[in-house]
Amino acid sequence: MFRRRLIPALTMAAALFTLGGCAPNPEQFKPIDPKTAGFWDLYFVYPLQRLLDTTYEVLGSYGLAILVATVLIRLLILPLTLKQMKSSRAMQALQPEMQKIREKYKNNQQKLQEETMKLFQKHNVNPLAGCLPILIQLPILIAFYQAIMTDQHIFKASFLWMKLGQADPYFVLPVLAAVTTYLQSIVMGMGDNPQARAFMYIMPIMIFVLSLSFPAALALYWVYSNLFTMVQYYFIGDKFKAKREGATR
Repeated sequence: MFRRRLIPALTMAAALFTLGGCAPNPEQFKPIDPKTAGFWDLYFVYPLQRLLDTTYEVLGSYGLAILVATVLIRLLILPLTLKQMKSSRAMQALQPEMQKIREKYKNNQQKLQEETMKLFQKHNVNPLAGCLPILIQLPILIAFYQAIMTDQHIFKASFLWMKLGQADPYFVLPVLAAVTTYLQSIVMGMGDNPQARAFMYIMPIMIFVLSLSFPAALALYWVYSNLFTMVQYYFIGDKFKAKREGATR
């Protein structure tokens, strides 16, 4: 079970460290030509790039353009987020039964895993469903990175004190990215889910370290995304809680 709960975290770590190893040198990237672009560039990177450029033309700021793109992306993956919320509430409801199983089979790890999985199957709960919104952002992060690096307008743009194509020189964004990642995990109820709890501690540290070398635009997207998720949970989470409590009466 411990291995299973680490698989998503390790997958996320591998992808982000791959990104982090890419030096932010725009000369390594060529502008995207939609006539000759491959599938990934044509349907993921280029549309995101056009969205950022078009929003910039309206708002006059790539920092605000990233905010608009973040909101649109979060709305796009809303069904996965709702599924995650449902899974978190279900895991919270199962905690008393899980605690009994842990106490009963504390000296038999194999039996503990078997009984825990039976409990999940009985209530139709996927313990890793809470990780889906985080994992689904992997291709989004990669597309954001490539959109920034292949668009000189974004790469050279400034927002507040930052150059969006370079890392934050004052480390404000890395700290904000780490803190909001941790707070988001708490709001999402990962602390109540043993299978997802590793994310609460691995992700903030990993995001902080990688944001030290990420282009500021990428870290800014992550902060925006975390804040949006917390606001979303504030307004929608109570409805899920009320629905679950009503069902148990």
